[in-house]
Amino acid sequence: MPRVTRRDCMKGGAAMLAASATAPTIHARPTGKGPGIKFCEIFGSNENERLKLAKQVGLNYAIAGVAGPLSKVRREEYVDVLTKIKSDFAAQGLTIAGVESHPVPAEKIKLGLPGRDEEIENYKAAIVALKRAGIPMICYNFMAGLGWYRTSVKKEARGGALTSEFDNADALKQGLTQWGEISEEKIWSNIEYFLKAVIPVADEAGMQMALHPDDPPLSPLRGIGRILTSARNYERVMDMVKSPMNGVTFCQANFVAMGEDIYSLGKKWCQRKKVFFVHFRDIDGDAKHLTETFHDNGPTDMARMLKIYAENGFKGPMRPDHAPTMEGEANSRPGYAMTGKIFAFGYMKGVMDALNLPYE
Repeated sequence: MPRVTRRDCMKGGAAMLAASATAPTIHARPTGKGPGIKFCEIFGSNENERLKLAKQVGLNYAIAGVAGPLSKVRREEYVDVLTKIKSDFAAQGLTIAGVESHPVPAEKIKLGLPGRDEEIENYKAAIVALKRAGIPMICYNFMAGLGWYRTSVKKEARGGALTSEFDNADALKQGLTQWGEISEEKIWSNIEYFLKAVIPVADEAGMQMALHPDDPPLSPLRGIGRILTSARNYERVMDMVKSPMNGVTFCQANFVAMGEDIYSLGKKWCQRKKVFFVHFRDIDGDAKHLTETFHDNGPTDMARMLKIYAENGFKGPMRPDHAPTMEGEANSRPGYAMTGKIFAFGYMKGVMDALNLPYE
């Protein structure tokens, strides 16, 4: 499949300008409009300025972080809280396409600590409440003890933008975490315990459970076993509790770091309807040493990936994860500053329109 380059776009643009001098004006419907992939961004509570920027960029969908608000109330209040959050987003013109980073606290579940059964009951109640509120997808992870992890968030990228980097040699120097050594076998046991409890509830509710890969996909990380480090391990998870609701957050760059063929893997899982959510991003490097890139200058053929998603049945939410921090913004939220995301959406929309692929 040919790669769409900037030179191709420039040539196309010049041809269009020349043609416009003689061609009659045609008020055509813009290309690439839905139904199709749902472009979205992630937001927490009380981020009105960022929500307004999202609408100005042209977004119609959002991913919400809800664990904070739900952790402060009883299970019986989950529906009311989620309905209010959904209403607040709707007031800004955005539909919540899913929630991310667990809907309720889940660290005891991941670590297999006392109290995990209480967290699981909260989780089951949250699944039901989310469905009642009309929110159809949960992006969750099983990165125990450590979330997504970088050894530097001030690596200079193009033009002096700041991006994040992981170097396992630096991670090893930091030693074990407070949790000491945890084996992969323990993490496998913990995720099986969790899935056997919650997937039947997700089945009944029709809630998509989209499992995010380990970031970086390296095991162990500072002594903690990680298991979402290969496509084969994902197949094991999906076989563990077979269900149409047991699927994947296709965080694209992590599968690159695993060394997977993401073109064939993305196609296969989309065709099997196992991709519920896409994190669209790229990296240089591998699981032991990686650097986040701008969306237009990493090694992956990003246009080809967008075409694969669109042509193989994916119509779920997609957000441009982890963009560099650009001039004029503080680096207080590495990977989540807004200017880099605005650039990413422009790039994504341009590719989709050029290829006449549907999005909304």
